[in-house]
Amino acid sequence: MQPNGQSYICCFGEVLWDLLPAGRQMGGAPMNVAAHLQQLGLSSLIISRVGRDDLGNEIMEWLSKNQFPLNWVQTDAQYPTGIVNVDLTDKNRVVYEIVQPAAWDFIEVSDEMIALVSNSSGIVFGSLACRNQVSRLSLLKLLEQAPYKIFDVNLRPPHYSQDLVALLLQQADMVKMNDEELRLISGWYGLSERDDRQVMDYLRSAFNISLLLVTRGGNGAVVLHDSGYVESPGYKVKVADTIGSGDSFLAGFIKMITSGKPIEEALHFACAMGAIVATYHGAIPAVTEKEIQNLMDGTL
Repeated sequence: MQPNGQSYICCFGEVLWDLLPAGRQMGGAPMNVAAHLQQLGLSSLIISRVGRDDLGNEIMEWLSKNQFPLNWVQTDAQYPTGIVNVDLTDKNRVVYEIVQPAAWDFIEVSDEMIALVSNSSGIVFGSLACRNQVSRLSLLKLLEQAPYKIFDVNLRPPHYSQDLVALLLQQADMVKMNDEELRLISGWYGLSERDDRQVMDYLRSAFNISLLLVTRGGNGAVVLHDSGYVESPGYKVKVADTIGSGDSFLAGFIKMITSGKPIEEALHFACAMGAIVATYHGAIPAVTEKEIQNLMDGTL
């Protein structure tokens, strides 16, 4: 990533409530990434939409308390704040039922928002916020002006299609996906028999992706960039749940890259951050750089 002297990252898409067996928790991948960037000292803001309801008010209060500007989170009189029913039967494989429609399906673009994104260091976006045409078209307009585009693939059935994912891959400078998503996408292009590196080579070339990240759950991650492959074996921890672990991984990687750190160091840091978050319940636990560094050093 080439920071252009600007000091904030825009995160576009869903903000919502995860309805867990133990109670509800705030979430949504873009908000999780933004919150972890803030924890790491990198300014971020959220472009989204909530309902004019109690759940939306709670989100706005939380954002305000955590120093996020509220003027980029729209309110909707017709559609409710997003909710997700979460099944944690298998703590290593979370199942989501994402209620539709929700306010974040109807994010409206404005000239001020376009200027905001064009003056940022970059924008983080995913596939889920594109399930509705309104938010999808708003995102595509913003991507035209974004200096650096980070696509967090984040496939949530049935809220995606091959054509949509291909469109978003074409827009992106950096792409993050997990190994299951890599295998699914490999099948779309007749590459099911190829190994992960061959599929990554194909995707990077076909979609002109500068930097491609693939996470492997408890087995670390791999990145493909101009100089080839870098891998991290990851860190073994006692998992509480994996909600938000991939989002924190991405935030950790963005933080290190924008700080000018080498790709290998950024990847190890991101894996450690994702592992730490997996030891907590919920997507946005308070995590410190010291805690991450201790895990990397083997002192945690």
